[in-house]
Amino acid sequence: MLNLNAKKLKRLAIVLAMVAAAMMMILTVGVFAESGDTAAAGDAAAAAATTTGLKAIAAGIAIGLAACGGAIGMGIFGAKTSEGISRQPEADGKIRTSFMLGLVFIETVVIYALLTVILIIFVL
Repeated sequence: MLNLNAKKLKRLAIVLAMVAAAMMMILTVGVFAESGDTAAAGDAAAAAATTTGLKAIAAGIAIGLAACGGAIGMGIFGAKTSEGISRQPEADGKIRTSFMLGLVFIETVVIYALLTVILIIFVL
């Protein structure tokens, strides 16, 4: 079984955040590249295709990391909730209520990531 304490989870979150930040910086370089005024139409089309491809890669990585983080969080949260209910059955209602509220918050973060990805694809 996976034994994760708070220190390991914090380290994992920091590493995932650093990887996500590095990937976003690497993949968005082409989005902000400027083309000269003398660029031909073919160069502009190639730059647009590269930008679109980089947006797709960045969006895929972003939503993948968000979904993966949400799934890991929900799994650990569910395991700890089950453990808490088995240790103290009389607090079943309170534990289950905070479990559902926590799942709503985790899911909200994943939905925000989806909205951010949609903004990356269609607005930028």
